[in-house]
Amino acid sequence: MRDAVADQGAGLPLTGERTVPGIVEENYWFRRHEVIYRALLPRCTGAVVLEAGCGEGYGAGLLAEGAAAVLALDYDPATAAHVARRYPGVGSARANLVALPVRDGGCDAVVSLQVIEHLWEQERFLRECHRVLRPGGALFVSTPNRITFSPGRDTPLNPFHTRELAAAELAGLVRDAGFAGVEVLGLHHGPRLRALDARHGGSIVGAQVAVAVGGTDWPPALLGDVSSVTCADFELTADDLDASLDLVAVAVRP
Repeated sequence: MRDAVADQGAGLPLTGERTVPGIVEENYWFRRHEVIYRALLPRCTGAVVLEAGCGEGYGAGLLAEGAAAVLALDYDPATAAHVARRYPGVGSARANLVALPVRDGGCDAVVSLQVIEHLWEQERFLRECHRVLRPGGALFVSTPNRITFSPGRDTPLNPFHTRELAAAELAGLVRDAGFAGVEVLGLHHGPRLRALDARHGGSIVGAQVAVAVGGTDWPPALLGDVSSVTCADFELTADDLDASLDLVAVAVRP
């Protein structure tokens, strides 16, 4: 939620869309992404994992702590090079996500978090995920919930997004790509974040957006609350999907 500036710690520019660790003003968004990776850790233990659209690479680094191997792919060459430098336990490469450079059945798990909404060829991407997974392999895809992220619209509010999805739409795309056992979970604010929402005019996200759009200094109270957010402040559940912030589809290649 900041203008594009160089982050000396991570070595990558902030684009307003790719979150990176270690920046106080980004902490809410970072934790909102990190919590999904941490939820997937047990499911990726001992697995050969492909991350499609790895961004800064912190998630691939987390997964690599328990996985047999992790290959992190990103279309941006500077990002792929950064991941190779910063996360030596992760294999990294530049790749087009609708033409994955992996043999058929070469992976136990495919992880792609907050990526599919950026792609023009979503169906083709999911078919590629299906191709590179072994039978019984698992797919994990997260994306912002269209209903709450761009309410009342078919066209995304976020200029970086090509097409956003509601829960039923995401599940349908995954099934149509040949996956089985499709389950969709939703990410919600837990009790502490709901209290912070109330403290900041009904939405801590809205308060952060107002600072970014207005180009003003961060109010100390808001910055303090943003910096205090942890993964424990979010809840991942199958309940009330239409009201969730982000969606996570979990599926298996038959």
